[in-house]
Parts: sequence; structure tokens; C-alpha cells
Amino acid sequence: MSFTIAIDGPAAAGKGTIGRALAERFGLAHLDTGLLYRATARLVLDTGVTPVEAARALTSDALDRDDLRTAEVGQEASKVAAIPEVREALLNFQRAFAQRAGGAVLDGRDIGTVICPDAEVKLFVTASDVVRAQRRHAELAATGSTLGLDEVLQEIKARDARDSARANAPLVPAEDSIQLDTSELTILQAIENAAEITYARMSESGFQADLDSN
Repeated sequence: MSFTIAIDGPAAAGKGTIGRALAERFGLAHLDTGLLYRATARLVLDTGVTPVEAARALTSDALDRDDLRTAEVGQEASKVAAIPEVREALLNFQRAFAQRAGGAVLDGRDIGTVICPDAEVKLFVTASDVVRAQRRHAELAATGSTLGLDEVLQEIKARDARDSARANAPLVPAEDSIQLDTSELTILQAIENAAEITYARMSESGFQADLDSN
């Protein structure tokens, strides 16, 4: 039996952290779909191929690279993600992952609206621009980045605008999603809120989580 949790939201809102935590707690597979676009962007930057060629040539091994979280890759990923042909090339991979037996968690920007519109759980995780910039600045600083907080804030705003305005699969909450604002929540509080929502939906659907895997 499949059970899909779709988590959407802008950069640094906490959707990836929540997605990983839910997958671990309930024994589900997890896919950070943003890595698909980051890996595509990395291939474009490294080889000069077109974004569509990179997306079609992408393999699962490319998701394991340790250089996908840089600011440069993040900006390029937002650009390639706006290309309809790139999104189409990666669509089947994501949908197949979502339908795997045993359940799955996917986080990204169009999971609940495009990839998995029938997901049992749909969360839209958000936070204020300033809080998200502070989080991303701390992440980048840990990797040796010298970008200032104001620069990171401007990049986040630019990416939000680009992701929300694109014609194909824009960043918008699914109509039936539950919005979770993490601006004033600790990581543990955000995870617990999401877990409560998930557990209630699992109980309603009769899905048995593999809690013994934790």
C-alpha cells in the first residue's frame, strides 16, 4: 500500500528537515526533489550542456554529490526548474518514487499541485523572508561561503519571485494543503506539528507505518 506525503514551500522554510524527519519516524522513503534540479544545474555548470540534456541524462548517483548545496547551484537550479522541458524530463522519476509500496515523502515546490495531487498529506511549509535568510546564511557560512546576510536575503527574494512567477508549475500552496509557518517554531516543534497531521491522516486511511524501522 502506498501513502504519499507532499511537502512544498520556499527555500529555507524547513520542508527538507521536516520531510527527512517524517520519513525516519514513520519508516517511509524520502526524496528531496530539489536535489533533482540542483543535480541538473550542477551538470549544466560543469559540462555546459543544455538544461534539458542534463535533465534527460540525470542518474540517481548524481544526487549523492556533496557540492549541490552551494549558492551558485541554488540560483542555477531555480533557472533550470523554470524550463517546462526540464520539469517534464524529471516528472516520471518523481511520480514513480511517490507511488512506491510502503509510502514516501517528497518535498519540493510543486509536489502537492503537480507531482502528487492525490497525496494523502499535503503540507505547505513557510517562514518569513528574514528568518529564511538567516537560516540559509548559517548553512552557507558552514560551507565556507562569505556571502553577507543582505545578499542572501536578496537572493531568496529573487528566487521566490522566479519560482512563483514561472508559467509551468509555479510555487503555490495546493488548495487542500495545510500551511505550517515555522518562523517562530523550533525544529522539534515544526516536526511534531507535521507528525501529528501525518499520524491523523494515516489513521483515517488505514495505512500502517513501519515504526519498527526506526
